[in-house]
Amino acid sequence: MKIAIVCYPTFGGSGVVATELGLELARRGHEIHFITYSQPVRLSQLSPNVHYHEVNVPEYPLFHYQPYELALSSKLVDMVKLYGIELLHVHYAIPHAYAAYMAKQMLKDEGIYVPIVTTLHGTDITLVGSHPFYKPAVAFSINKSDIVTSVSQSLKDDTYRHFNIRKEIHVIPNFIELDKNMKDPSISCRRSVMANENERILTHISNFRKIKRIPDVIKIFNEVQKQLPAKLMMVGDGPERAKAEKLCQKYGISDKVIFFGNSNEIDQILSYTDLFLLPSETESFGLAALEAMVWGIPVISSNSGGLPEVNFDGISGYLSDVGDVDAMAANAIKILGNETIYQKFRKNAREVASQFNIDKILPLYEALYEEALHVKA
Repeated sequence: MKIAIVCYPTFGGSGVVATELGLELARRGHEIHFITYSQPVRLSQLSPNVHYHEVNVPEYPLFHYQPYELALSSKLVDMVKLYGIELLHVHYAIPHAYAAYMAKQMLKDEGIYVPIVTTLHGTDITLVGSHPFYKPAVAFSINKSDIVTSVSQSLKDDTYRHFNIRKEIHVIPNFIELDKNMKDPSISCRRSVMANENERILTHISNFRKIKRIPDVIKIFNEVQKQLPAKLMMVGDGPERAKAEKLCQKYGISDKVIFFGNSNEIDQILSYTDLFLLPSETESFGLAALEAMVWGIPVISSNSGGLPEVNFDGISGYLSDVGDVDAMAANAIKILGNETIYQKFRKNAREVASQFNIDKILPLYEALYEEALHVKA
């Protein structure tokens, strides 16, 4: 099957999922074409079955904001005709599903049918998509897609609640390639670079937006380090980073916190991590938590959005109400302060992560692709 994948090429969860999905589909013999404005960060190398096509947006003084949707639609039309692409899988309702629909209509006028599979990831629904300026376009794009999926039941429920959706939404959770990281020879043991042997390592990974509640991460760690020798790894970058650094200074813990910024060494950092913190206001799924759990890392998180579908309370970690820093810190200390309990949570985290192995998830997408190809719309 020849499949075009449209996604944001950044460090965010949707781009990671889309890229990993495409690479695994290629390994299974499908021909994959990534179409976006820059090469996805997880797309380290191309292969005979993996292609990347850049969307160029010409700059004209007439446009205050350059029309990316128009450029993307035109690029999709050109690539479908040039490579015989059979299906468009777009990640994020806006602008990707909207652009895909325009491309589909242009191709239809030339007698070419190409179905659209749209995957909803969260922000496109819960934040941006529910804004009155975008709401009609988002609902239209979803309803005009041939197949719609969401990464969690929570997100599916939110979508039906926020929009007038007539399409069935299929829940296909995010996934992890369970054994890939463990086999990577480039991951060597350099734990001493980040912490002393007696120190526990706590890690947070995100885009440092307000919704991630970065101050809560710092506050949780501050309480933990009062009870246990510990270091905190802050991975990612965004508008809340400067405030977080100032908060560390306020608490006098700057020497115990490392800010990495955006990093391509996530697996190396996780391989040394003892506990993962994700106290977000909401998460449509919580891919960062899953990527930690595959390393056998227990997770301390909020109970919002799709997180309870990934982090099982009292099994792979603990869930607490949003903003309940005291409970999260107490649970962290409970796990880290007793080696027997800690090893039990490590084992459980790995077992829960195995439920999301890509070998179990990818066939669900393939089945929907086949369905889309056989339903002319």
